[in-house]
Amino acid sequence: MKYMNRNLTMLTDFYELTMGNGYFKCGMKDRIVYFDVFYRDNPDGGGFAVVAGLEQVVEYIRDLHFDEDDIEFLRSKGCFDRDFLKYLKNFSFTGDIWAVPEGTVVFPGEPLMTVRAPAIEAQFIETYVLMVINHESLIATKAARLTRAARGRAVAEFGSRRAQGADAAILGARAAYIGGCGSTACTITDELYGVPATGTMAHSWVQMFDDEYTAFKTYCELYPDNATLLVDTYNVISSGIPNAIRAFNDVLKPKGIKKCGIRIDSGDITYLSKKVRAMLDDAGWNECRIIVSNSLDEYIIRELIRQGAEIDGFGVGERLITSKSHPVFGAVYKLCAVEDENGNIIPKIKISENVGKITTPHFKKVYRLRGRDSGKAEADLICLYNETVDDSKPIEIFDPEHTWKRKIMENYTASELLVKVFENGKLVYDLPSLEEIRNHHIREIEGMWEEVKRFTNPHNYYVDLSQNLWDVKNKMLLNRNKK
Repeated sequence: MKYMNRNLTMLTDFYELTMGNGYFKCGMKDRIVYFDVFYRDNPDGGGFAVVAGLEQVVEYIRDLHFDEDDIEFLRSKGCFDRDFLKYLKNFSFTGDIWAVPEGTVVFPGEPLMTVRAPAIEAQFIETYVLMVINHESLIATKAARLTRAARGRAVAEFGSRRAQGADAAILGARAAYIGGCGSTACTITDELYGVPATGTMAHSWVQMFDDEYTAFKTYCELYPDNATLLVDTYNVISSGIPNAIRAFNDVLKPKGIKKCGIRIDSGDITYLSKKVRAMLDDAGWNECRIIVSNSLDEYIIRELIRQGAEIDGFGVGERLITSKSHPVFGAVYKLCAVEDENGNIIPKIKISENVGKITTPHFKKVYRLRGRDSGKAEADLICLYNETVDDSKPIEIFDPEHTWKRKIMENYTASELLVKVFENGKLVYDLPSLEEIRNHHIREIEGMWEEVKRFTNPHNYYVDLSQNLWDVKNKMLLNRNKK
């Protein structure tokens, strides 16, 4: 019971507490710092990702506090200053947060979230922020791949029993809905978030009855308006479909019900779906939907469609809810600036022998540049916080690694991606409904060129730095040996 009633404030890496204690003792607890959340590589070698999890971050920030039990536990560790523990009794988040809205298409290297806050507060929220954004963005991105592969056919999230814990199942189903899945098997996600819960029967239902026909007939009698029958318990062609047709004829037809379905969970899906479609059509059940499941992913779905499989919908479980082919999103939380005593912003950079781990310093904003005629996204531009892009004028963008690659853009629109979510610890962002987030995602996908959406060797979407930001970063890199 203690686990279910847990205070998530303590869901943090221990070093965030030891560093907080250190900042407190060194007189740095009120030093204003800036952290960026960003990721380095697109999952599954894709052309983009889909950000999700902001609503859960908001809920966490608004409830951030230490209980007496938490304080006593930390005191028992014997390494925290007494005055620091007193400070934690009244702890809350008082800073500012900017974030990219959920459902937005995003790219490596650009801030998904920026936190400006006193050092202890900003450092402390790192673990939960990363945990939520990493998980939900990973699942939303996978769902977006699956639904694109399905080419308009329904995709349902079926993964609760394979999820890595309750939160992974619940929030994974939420993220899958953002990414395009139309429903979930996870009932509590419907209860909490309104994601439509669907489901009919397992093989055990069929096995519980003396024969398959009785199992199907009984189910049709109980749920005549939602009769989807699992037809592969024994043999799809020789018994499953004949018994399903018989049950439909005996129960649904007299009621004038034409809406029904069958599900296939094993075997050669392409072959079986074609045979089943022909059998159902010959029996007059042309509107009966064929649903398939069984360890599906975007590549299998794409191949089934290419082979002409007669499928109306897909149920995807473990390979979606765990993102089995790419189980880590890889977002990180890095210091990018601090303020001095006069409020001047001092950029900070992390330098590594691994070039991909070098960070982009300073407090930043991100613009998305879209063709005015096409409405399609052409590039993202990361700028200093006080820069403004005037889309009534031409703009030159360039590759930050290969600076000779330059392009003049005209006839474009520029919109900022990051919105302010918290100001001085107060929520200033109207959280959209899940339906609004999902519809925003649909528009985002429609606003991307097909070349960016390829599964294999997608077009490398441009994420550029403004000249001013590039100059700051380059100067800091050139001066690295002077430290």
